[in-house]
Amino acid sequence: MMMIKSPPCVTRKSYEDGFTIARHSELDSGSTFKRAQLATGQTWILNQVQDDAEAVRRDEQDKTGCATQIQENNNMPLTLAEKIIAKASGRNSLTPGEIVTCNVDLAMMHDSAGPRSAGKYLDGLGVPVWDLDKLVVITDHYINSDDEAFNAIQSHAQSWVKDHDVKNFIKEQGICHIVLPESGHVKPGQFIVGGDSHSCTGGAFGTFMVGIGATEMAGVLATGEIWVRVPETVRIDVRGALRPGVSAKDIILKLCGEYGIMGFNYQALEYAGTAVDAMSVQERMTLANMAAELGAKAGYCQPDEKTRAQLDAWGATEIDIDTWRSDTDATYKKTVAIDGDTLSPQVAAPSSPENASPVEDHIGTKLDQAYLGACTGAKLDDLRMAAEVLKGRKVPSGFKFMVAPSSIPMGEQARAEGTLGIIEDAGGQVLPVGCGGCIGLGAARLEENAVGISSTNRNFVGRAGPKSSKLFLGSPYTVAASALKGEIADPREFLGEGA
Repeated sequence: MMMIKSPPCVTRKSYEDGFTIARHSELDSGSTFKRAQLATGQTWILNQVQDDAEAVRRDEQDKTGCATQIQENNNMPLTLAEKIIAKASGRNSLTPGEIVTCNVDLAMMHDSAGPRSAGKYLDGLGVPVWDLDKLVVITDHYINSDDEAFNAIQSHAQSWVKDHDVKNFIKEQGICHIVLPESGHVKPGQFIVGGDSHSCTGGAFGTFMVGIGATEMAGVLATGEIWVRVPETVRIDVRGALRPGVSAKDIILKLCGEYGIMGFNYQALEYAGTAVDAMSVQERMTLANMAAELGAKAGYCQPDEKTRAQLDAWGATEIDIDTWRSDTDATYKKTVAIDGDTLSPQVAAPSSPENASPVEDHIGTKLDQAYLGACTGAKLDDLRMAAEVLKGRKVPSGFKFMVAPSSIPMGEQARAEGTLGIIEDAGGQVLPVGCGGCIGLGAARLEENAVGISSTNRNFVGRAGPKSSKLFLGSPYTVAASALKGEIADPREFLGEGA
């Protein structure tokens, strides 16, 4: 079996018992840390760790009344994003553009860039994880495979969490962005970092959650802190009501088509309006998730009773939906209005989400396969959308239609209520959970010169298959309708008056 080498680890216990620092004479040649950088990092950590530990303890005590202080002492109205950053940085008020240092409430990393990258860098610094209660490690990328290299990654991840006494390790239960809240770790008002670009999904629950790289994650693991430039907030006001066959995915693709994949660079997107209020929390997760495809720093929805009910069902405690809302007179960079009443299903053509336009522009495009999967498009509500279109119908003989639920619990619930049965009866093949087809792994990987449609979030060249393949993006409704015809189709044809 292939082995992934790392510097020796330091546990919190060994570190506190006399500050036992693991030293090593050689770094693996693949490490991005230079030897001089490592030495500098070790010196800095050794000089700062006692002061930092005491500061963190004081911060935790101060935060007990921080939410009240923000409400009572703040003279400047704040958006939800600004409120959370203010709490995390110990400020009563702040303005966009300021750079502040924030205490992290929760850090999440997965098998791809977690233990084998961020964890390796941490071990190179020779310090333990700053707070094991605030770290969650999830394996979801390189799973369900007999590949020797993938198995080595899994073995390394499991060894790392064991060596570091990680309390919150979730093994192969689904995609990290779904499993993290589903396991009760997420609640409104948190400042969260995740080692993946779609970590912004957590914003659906009224958090400020951002994706960071492995070196940044190593810094968080060591100190529990990260600096952030306070982003401007843009309000996305989805007015009216979405029509049958139209979903959150269509809202995001509409924004991608109009503004491009860097249209809201480093801004926080606040999704609001009557259509968002009417959405399930899982639909809001789609909005927050694909803030990444708009270049945003974060995307979020203000928490409400639906948020409380969903998080409570998933085991979260102390859910505060009242404090963590934008002030009514908060300042926004701008407001972007979308008419939900007239929005039609959207499809993004190869090879970018910004190539989005109404489904009518693409009807009849021949397909080789359709895929429901990923954190964006195979949650329980997504599977229900597809079943609504597929019920009592069949995909063409020989057409590849695959479904990978976003998590095992969601797949089990879909199975119990008959949703997966409807999909299978229509000709769908249910695959194991995991990132899979979204990143070009497993049975859903596109073949050479193949054309597919997917409910995933990205269709860049070479992401879901070889460079010769082409991928369209659509909602679960649209993917299911297209599977039925073997070509891109309008889901409204199978729903409501069009059925």
